[in-house]
Amino acid sequence: MEFKELDPLLHSQLRLAVMSLLISVKESEFTFLKEKTNASAGNLSVQINKLKEAGYIDVTKQFSNNYPQTLCRITKKGIEAFENYVRALQSYMNPSGNS
Repeated sequence: MEFKELDPLLHSQLRLAVMSLLISVKESEFTFLKEKTNASAGNLSVQINKLKEAGYIDVTKQFSNNYPQTLCRITKKGIEAFENYVRALQSYMNPSGNS
């Protein structure tokens, strides 16, 4: 049994939390992600940009009632990366390959 390589982009607690939330809700406002992850706005913004640059999420900035709103949506590439990451983690939890 060989261990699968873990995606270094997803092997960060905050980025993994963002991806986990987006997997379940598909699309989310920045403020929701900030509340759920307890991250600072600055740190969350940096991590979201890294995920965006990798093509794992799409970020849309718009206005809602004259307030800026940032929407994050997971991409097909992001879903595949997340699923691969979960499978790779499972290879560490079950190294003998037995179910």
